[in-house]
Amino acid sequence: MTENMKKILITEDDAVLNGLLFELLTKNGFAPVQAFSGTEAVMLLENKEFDLILLDLMLPGKMGEQVLSDIRTRLNVTAPVIMLTAVSDKERVVKLLKSGANDYITKPFDNSELLARIEVQLRRNMPDEQNNSHKQVRVQKLKHRDITLDLEQFDGFIGGERIGLSKREYEILLLLMENPTKVFTKNNLYESVWRDDFLGDDNTINVHISKIRSKIAKHTDSEYIQTVWGIGFKMS
Repeated sequence: MTENMKKILITEDDAVLNGLLFELLTKNGFAPVQAFSGTEAVMLLENKEFDLILLDLMLPGKMGEQVLSDIRTRLNVTAPVIMLTAVSDKERVVKLLKSGANDYITKPFDNSELLARIEVQLRRNMPDEQNNSHKQVRVQKLKHRDITLDLEQFDGFIGGERIGLSKREYEILLLLMENPTKVFTKNNLYESVWRDDFLGDDNTINVHISKIRSKIAKHTDSEYIQTVWGIGFKMS
């Protein structure tokens, strides 16, 4: 483990899933630490610092809500928390976000989507001086052909000209550009960007993709978002 590796606490009582997450994070350059109960997670947080916490909702010892409360109140931990939840109870999820969770992902989840969410939270939690010193690096990481996403201005640029993306359009393009080889289903896009259950309303996604394409087309004749028929969308 090198000093600059981001330390991530995995709190998941399912030993198989915990092991898979540990392997996934290790392979992607993170330094994961495993906890299998809420009580164990709190003990680790009392003695170690982490850059991000993956926190299951249903845990032995202490439930996810209790651990989250300890993290934000008693322990005063500011690291981002991504909840791992098998429930789709909107009111419960909203309560978690209001209680200090930064994001959530519903099981079963796509590994690429989870990694993207982790990277977004780590980037947002980067200290200001690091933001400034790594500003150019961050922009390069989100450059795809002639499009650059500016993470400070929450907009895209082509040849220095602002695209003029709405919040949802920006978040869709961010997700696609962070995973340029991945094909996202409409379900993936909706649940990642709207953070709500996808009820089969294709029109919402289609309209936003169409608007992104139209705004890009004002600056270039090149196609950037490819439709993969019968599946979804990806960067081209």
